[in-house]
Amino acid sequence: MSSKSPTDFFVIKALEDGVNVIGLTRGSDTRFHHSEKLDKGEVMIAQFTEHTSAVKVRGKAYIQSSHGEIHTETEEA
Repeated sequence: MSSKSPTDFFVIKALEDGVNVIGLTRGSDTRFHHSEKLDKGEVMIAQFTEHTSAVKVRGKAYIQSSHGEIHTETEEA
């Protein structure tokens, strides 16, 4: 297997409707290049690529990767 082949996946599960998953580009200017909206219970399986260096998750979600598991935090009034 080539070392350039990305094999590390991460999972995002929406815990509420309207969770935004936003891909950010690599390079000197970080920009948004892709976004998805997930509804409660929907799962997205993704990986970093030559174009994607970061992912932003907005909303209540559960994220699992080879580095661990995390729940996003939201402010409650």
